[in-house]
Amino acid sequence: MRQGWKALLGGLAMVALAITGSASPAAAAFPERPITLIVPWAAGGGTDAVARYVAGMLEKDFGQPINVVNRTGGSGVIGHQAIATAKPDGYTIGLITLEINMMHWVGLTDLDHTGFTPLALMNTDPAAIHVKTDSKYKTIKELLDDIKANPGKFKASGTGQGGSWHLALGGLLKANGIDPKTVGWVPSTGAATALTDLAGGGVDFVSCSLPEAESLTKAGRVRTLVYMGSERSKVAPNIPTVKEATGADWTMVLWRAMAAPKGLPADIAAKYEAAFKKIYDSKEYQDFMANRGFGTAWGGSAELGAFLAKNNKEMGESLKDLGLAKK
Repeated sequence: MRQGWKALLGGLAMVALAITGSASPAAAAFPERPITLIVPWAAGGGTDAVARYVAGMLEKDFGQPINVVNRTGGSGVIGHQAIATAKPDGYTIGLITLEINMMHWVGLTDLDHTGFTPLALMNTDPAAIHVKTDSKYKTIKELLDDIKANPGKFKASGTGQGGSWHLALGGLLKANGIDPKTVGWVPSTGAATALTDLAGGGVDFVSCSLPEAESLTKAGRVRTLVYMGSERSKVAPNIPTVKEATGADWTMVLWRAMAAPKGLPADIAAKYEAAFKKIYDSKEYQDFMANRGFGTAWGGSAELGAFLAKNNKEMGESLKDLGLAKK
């Protein structure tokens, strides 16, 4: 009988060791209280909409309130900094955006993507090049050939000077052997303003995403020449990628990803990654993104980390090519 009890106790000890070896007590109980999700951009925008939808689904999975807090200012610096400097215990996470790979290059902050624990890539919206419907250019190659033959003749727009869509154009031009500085950039308050300018003949073409140009495209006033994704768009499969149209290996996406402060325990990070994958794979999330015109792209913690490093290098090179980098 005594030997039986010893065997039972020994077995229980082995089970306990296995449990504690695979997950810390903190991770096993996590989360035990509400979580804060910081958004570096204003309420009502696309990034805010994605964050709030994800937060609502995460609440159901974790069984705790997820409080979305908009920390705006400094062209995204304040919000990203708030995420990075929070305690790395899992109770503060955030939605980081492309700007984290741009701000430090232009001297706005020392913070870069290495200041975060990457959790999950949830959304990408590739850039595209749009012309007026009655433009003589039917392909991107025709437009690029004319730009190359007539440096200084063309004007483009899509966002502010040095913004994401400006970098998209710069990278496209460089990838096709054209000096990015030979195309004049007309700063705008956003894609909507630039597209209105395009329709009115104020610029020759616009660099922005497909969803941003959707209304004018459907109205027959704008035509898209090329898509800067690695694959064709599901909503506009007739538009070729840069690789297909020119042979150049260039992609550019505006992306949104979930992240935590650097130093988040691996087991808590894994719990978040699994929860975000469940959300991403759900029909509800896919339908929400499709209805909003947002692209979807998944990357777990490791994939997101590699993506951030590659994207950071590309953004730095593009800003240097445009003469806007300060380091």
